[in-house]
Amino acid sequence: MSQLAVTPLPQRAPSVRRRRSAVSRAIAVMAAGAFASGMAQADNLLELYEAAKLYDAAYLAARAQAESAYSKADQAKALVRPSLNLQASITRTDFNSSASAQTTVPGAAASYDSNTTNKRAGIQARQTLYNADSFARLDQADQSRLVADADLQVASQDLAVRVTQAYFDVLGAQDVLSTAQANKAALAEQLAAAKRSFEVGNSTITDTREAQARHDLATAQELAAANELRVKRITLDQLVGRANVIPNPLRTPATLDSLAPGEMEEWVNQSQASPNVLKASAGLEAAKLEIKRARAGHLPTLDAVASLQRTDIDSSNQLAKTSGGAGTSAAIGLEMNMSLYAGNSVQNRIAEVLKLQEKAEHDLDNAKRQVTLGTRQAYLGVQSGLAQVKAYEAAESSAKLALEATQLGYRVGVRINKDVLDAQTQLANTQKDLFKSRYDVIVGSVKLRQASGVLTQDDLAELNKLLAN
Repeated sequence: MSQLAVTPLPQRAPSVRRRRSAVSRAIAVMAAGAFASGMAQADNLLELYEAAKLYDAAYLAARAQAESAYSKADQAKALVRPSLNLQASITRTDFNSSASAQTTVPGAAASYDSNTTNKRAGIQARQTLYNADSFARLDQADQSRLVADADLQVASQDLAVRVTQAYFDVLGAQDVLSTAQANKAALAEQLAAAKRSFEVGNSTITDTREAQARHDLATAQELAAANELRVKRITLDQLVGRANVIPNPLRTPATLDSLAPGEMEEWVNQSQASPNVLKASAGLEAAKLEIKRARAGHLPTLDAVASLQRTDIDSSNQLAKTSGGAGTSAAIGLEMNMSLYAGNSVQNRIAEVLKLQEKAEHDLDNAKRQVTLGTRQAYLGVQSGLAQVKAYEAAESSAKLALEATQLGYRVGVRINKDVLDAQTQLANTQKDLFKSRYDVIVGSVKLRQASGVLTQDDLAELNKLLAN
């Protein structure tokens, strides 16, 4: 059988070899940087979440905002507590009088001066007995605490999701890099086999160049994967406030059956107690109390008032030389105030807050609908993800068998080099999709709990059971 005429493979120029050497060094450096902290102790998900709660600026800002809301709510208690005021004053009065030439008092001076100094000091106590506006404000303060609690819970759940996402992003990037490196090594072997076949005349230069192109592409993919891993590591480090964080990998074999979401309606029902719904519900209650405050504009207020005052009077004039005195007065009683007419401001205020109550009702309905929608979407995402994981696991097994069969066929001459390259690439792509689908399911399960409002630290502790120690 005559052999096909082939063109000898040209020798690579030194500059090409230097470029390939530089690429290899770059990959080594990036991979070393990605795993430089490999000797350090790995961190689990819950530990990193606790560290993030002490470092993450967004969460700390939300916590400070909630604490300020608590303090603001406590201010309303002063409206129904007794108040005590100290009052003091000093007054100096000078009087000068010039009389006419004919006086009605024989021997009296034609003019005289007098001055008086009044000194007063005392205390006044006041206790609210009835004030509809103050009582409504006190109830509103309780609702504002509920809003602050809901906001803090939302921030806590958001932080848990961000930490989980960053954690498994790093693991996913590690798996992608490992797959890229394994794919490159396999393609390097195939390239070497193609070169040997070409040298002995069993294949054409096309096979060698195809293998070289696939190997070069695998090198670029490895570089991109190494850089992506570095970016994901930096993101996780920044989130938790630590350097060179090493997440614990998934247990092998990975089992995600515990993440099965169960029944959709169960998640939907418990979502009605999510922090977003509770916040909207507290807003509606606050709007109703605002109506009470508006209607209190025409209601009387009643206070108990008590005072104790000491007065000193020092007076002197030319007629009565010196005079003055001192005394102490005490008083206790009730004080009532009631607005009779305020220019229709009260009626207009009532009309305003009634519309605000209507808005709050619609806000609550919208919150319930949004939470329900988000829960259903997250549920379907987890359910679909679990099915995809099983499908990709089957696809991986099939791809491995297909690669082995293709390699065997290549060795016996019934398959060509491109078939082996395609099978190897297909296996690598399937493994990348499998890794991604696994981590998407894990993160999706956390987002499902967030959407339904039930995400807690205990859920992160459960996820730790999926990780290797």
